Amino acid sequence: MKYYIIAGEASGDLHASNLMKSILKKDPEAEFRFWGGDLMMQVADSAPVKHYKDLAFMGFLEVAKNLRTIFKNLAFCKSDISQYKPDKLILVDYPGFNLRIAEFAKTSGLEVIYYISPQLWAWKEGRVSKIKKFVDEMLVILPFEKDFYKGHGVKAHFVGHPLLDALSDLPSLDQAQFRTEKGLDQREIIALLPGSREQEVTKMLQLMLSVRPHFPEYQFVIAGAPSLPKSFYEKFVEKDVHFVSNETYNLLRCSRAALVTSGTATLETALLNIPEVVCYRSSRISYEIGKRVIKNIKYISLVNLIMDREVVKELIQQELNTDNLVEELGRILNGSTREKMLKDYSTLREKLGGKGASDLAANIITGN
Repeated sequence: MKYYIIAGEASGDLHASNLMKSILKKDPEAEFRFWGGDLMMQVADSAPVKHYKDLAFMGFLEVAKNLRTIFKNLAFCKSDISQYKPDKLILVDYPGFNLRIAEFAKTSGLEVIYYISPQLWAWKEGRVSKIKKFVDEMLVILPFEKDFYKGHGVKAHFVGHPLLDALSDLPSLDQAQFRTEKGLDQREIIALLPGSREQEVTKMLQLMLSVRPHFPEYQFVIAGAPSLPKSFYEKFVEKDVHFVSNETYNLLRCSRAALVTSGTATLETALLNIPEVVCYRSSRISYEIGKRVIKNIKYISLVNLIMDREVVKELIQQELNTDNLVEELGRILNGSTREKMLKDYSTLREKLGGKGASDLAANIITGN
């Protein structure tokens, strides 16, 4: 069977690659054509039609500036799907692009499967009508999403969160060897996860690194994103500031705590049992627009959204400053706040279910 898969971000590349592995277990003759990244490329043993690094635009202003490129990509994608003639189209999150492709594919007679729901419960709830019209199977990974869709008359399958699969498959780690290989000393580590886009990373690292003078007994290590070259990070590396490229999970497993830019990384950090402070700051215009379109959402981190209460501290916009970072980081390095957060992480894992999200999704997709 021929599958066409579209993932437009790093997290989508991870989850789609694991889904592809599970599909191959059920359908060993499966053929893939895909938009994604290096992890999907390893499974398919072929290059993506488009790499997600060329697709990721962050914030309202950036999207507006790149509309011409986005529309060109949409037109190209439709043409490519028509030529490939897949049996099934699998869309992974990335809603602004994928919902347009879903409409095209459904009207072209293709079976459309959506894996990892867009966050319609946060904003653009009206898009649910498009899901209802143009998607054949909706596979959701957050427990409250099934009820959200049911309330809109859309049947959705809760398959569990694929991060549990990805993290449970990690090989054992020799922390002493990791430190030696990365040029780190024996002091405890504070991991910095500043995002994956150049503008975002520059802004966030400047803020995150401003706390260094207050924690001289720790070493700070930047988690480099695969979408950015090592040379980009060199201006931030100096005494007590190190850099690890494309090994975020191993870095976190060696860390005492982390400062994390909002996104999937907040959930990854929690599931690896590392206390964290969530950091978010966008342009003032993008933030003000976002406040007006996002509905009834109390939190920005997946950890707090899933738990429906504050488990990790979120520092947003002007609250994200050196004084607040120092205070909140100090609270999670030792003491009762740290212990409570680790206990809450255990409850979080229970809410997300156990392993097997990728396999369950593949069962539904292949009909096996």
